Amino acid sequence: MSINIVDLVKNYVPQDLIAKAGSFLNESEGNVSNAVSGIIPAVLGLFASKASSSEQGAAEVLDTAKGFSNSGILNSADTLFGNADLLSKGTSLFKGLLGDKTNSIIDSIANFAGIKSSSSGSLISMIVPLVLGLLGKHATDNNLNASAFSSFMGAQKSNILSALPSGLGSLGTALGLSSIRDGVQQTVSNVQETAAPAYNYARETAQNAGGGAKWLLPLLLLAVIALALWYFLGKGCNNTTTSTGADTTAVAPTDTLTTTPPTPPAPAVKTLAEVTLPNGTKLQAYPGGIEDQLVQFIQSDEYKNATDSVLKEKWFNFDDLNFEFGTTKLTDSSKRQLDNIAAILKAFPDVKIKVGGYTDKKGDDAANLKLSDGRAKAVQAALKAAGVGAQVPEAEGYGEQLAKVDENAPDEARAADRRTSVRLLKK
Repeated sequence: MSINIVDLVKNYVPQDLIAKAGSFLNESEGNVSNAVSGIIPAVLGLFASKASSSEQGAAEVLDTAKGFSNSGILNSADTLFGNADLLSKGTSLFKGLLGDKTNSIIDSIANFAGIKSSSSGSLISMIVPLVLGLLGKHATDNNLNASAFSSFMGAQKSNILSALPSGLGSLGTALGLSSIRDGVQQTVSNVQETAAPAYNYARETAQNAGGGAKWLLPLLLLAVIALALWYFLGKGCNNTTTSTGADTTAVAPTDTLTTTPPTPPAPAVKTLAEVTLPNGTKLQAYPGGIEDQLVQFIQSDEYKNATDSVLKEKWFNFDDLNFEFGTTKLTDSSKRQLDNIAAILKAFPDVKIKVGGYTDKKGDDAANLKLSDGRAKAVQAALKAAGVGAQVPEAEGYGEQLAKVDENAPDEARAADRRTSVRLLKK
């Protein structure tokens, strides 16, 4: 049986919790219920867009979700309004994903439900931890890694979009779900365009043939429906046309209404490999990753002959290091790569590095600069704790100064601007 994540979340927001929220916020229970009906798919939509945008995005959502799940929040949902720390985290995560669109989403939900904007914001702060806790539980129960979790969340987008109340349908674009809605609308439009001429022909044929041939209309109408079904199930959805080498298209037999969808190519799976350092230490790292790049560069003539001004232009990006949403807290999955960097520095005791933090253009400039600086210094602190602090004398955040992708671009495109990097120093 397929899982609908929206229904699962709704089961964790029972009516008595809505009643308590209404009493706490001095809002009617009915209005709070309406607000929650919009907030649940809105919050899920944000996390689904983030998790399905890239493997890094999926890893960030997954690690954060598991953290909330392990906190026991699902067993104490009715005490959420008394937990200022969790509510604060919920607010921070929501703002971190939406940036300057946060207030407009809060206001849209408030206007839709007939509650105060402050109440809408408080309800969102309550729902975010619950959603993450449930996502973390589902991932743990089903042993989902980042790739599988990304696929799961991507498959849930249609459920999420359809769960948005009609009065909040316009939020789909802000939540990153508009591509699904546009695709559905286009398919319906294509079916209508395909079926309409055939139906008109059928009607005219029956009318011109007179009363004795009007029995043809139902049969022809069935043929039109069959054509529409073929379009929807075959051409419209599964795209099973095949190139024959010439400018022709293979067409499914006309006596069938369904086609077999092609098997999508399996996503590339990154596999850890063993890397041996000059001192004999063995690491588990991804081929071509930051560890490989650093070791090769440190041993190259390019590094030996480079000045510090030249090294300023050569940065190496972490490829398996993540932070919890909107915070400077490193996720547990980042430990492997941090330990690897520490081991490399120990193998090359004369090498020193600087840590740099970067964000995309979304959100407040000053907040982005502060966040990136805090994250760079968090990596520096982690390496210091690993015993190589003297080799990491500098850490600095650059915010969105070097970001290249427009803030209104899809999250997947902006991911390239969100990174933590290191460069070598010669001073």
